[in-house]
Amino acid sequence: MSASGDLNLERINSGVGIIFNRSTEGTAYLVKNNIAASYSYIINGDDFALSFGLQAGITNQKLNWDKLVFGDQIGIGTGYIPGSISGAERPSIDSRFYLDANAGTNLVYGKFMLGVAAHHINRPDESLSGFQAKLPMRISGNMSYKLTLIPDQYDRDGSYLIPSIVVYKQQNITSYSAGMQYKYAGINAGIWYRGGSNAGGNDAIVLSVIFDIFNRRTNGEKFRLGISHDATSSKINYSNTSGTSEIGLGYEKYFQNSSNGGRANGLRCYDFY
Repeated sequence: MSASGDLNLERINSGVGIIFNRSTEGTAYLVKNNIAASYSYIINGDDFALSFGLQAGITNQKLNWDKLVFGDQIGIGTGYIPGSISGAERPSIDSRFYLDANAGTNLVYGKFMLGVAAHHINRPDESLSGFQAKLPMRISGNMSYKLTLIPDQYDRDGSYLIPSIVVYKQQNITSYSAGMQYKYAGINAGIWYRGGSNAGGNDAIVLSVIFDIFNRRTNGEKFRLGISHDATSSKINYSNTSGTSEIGLGYEKYFQNSSNGGRANGLRCYDFY
């Protein structure tokens, strides 16, 4: 689960944001909650926009020991033994807080967009066992190109193809997503392939669609609904997993805080996809 909000501070060429993420592993035996704040500074030119961003947050990682099942709780031929108690030694701590820091930069030049980011810069220790386990730094890069099919001044009713690629590297693992979006007015549909250095169990076809609904064009107010579905194409085939679906909802509004007024008052430093 993820929830976020951001605000464009036009007068100082900046932006601020906040994001909350929650994830669970297995049957909720390991839960992570993270809240982070971000700041960005934008340099605008006649045909480019260059932004720099910093993000820092606090993560809480909590282990529910009582939900874990160990070998001495499993009977041969019978499986899990109800009510059994493991002889495994319980860790001294089952919850940990740590600081996590990220940074990145993004450039839009004409119809191209390029970006790079570093995650877990401080390499926080997330161990619950008492032995150090530093989170490896992750590097990501993205590149997109916006091909105009039917032009429109404000991208409201135009038609575009946007091929993109995103690459991640963490220690000796590399993964990537490559695909294309088709954007027309308030509809955006895309198809992607996800693979990597361990693609034997990681590759998938991803389908996505985004709708801008209740779009009030006078001030840019709108709701954005996004749906995606991952269809695994590796040895762990789709018939065994049925894939994974996600849904997201966003709200956007331009504030009347300058003399420009109207939709242009709320335009971001760039609006690429």
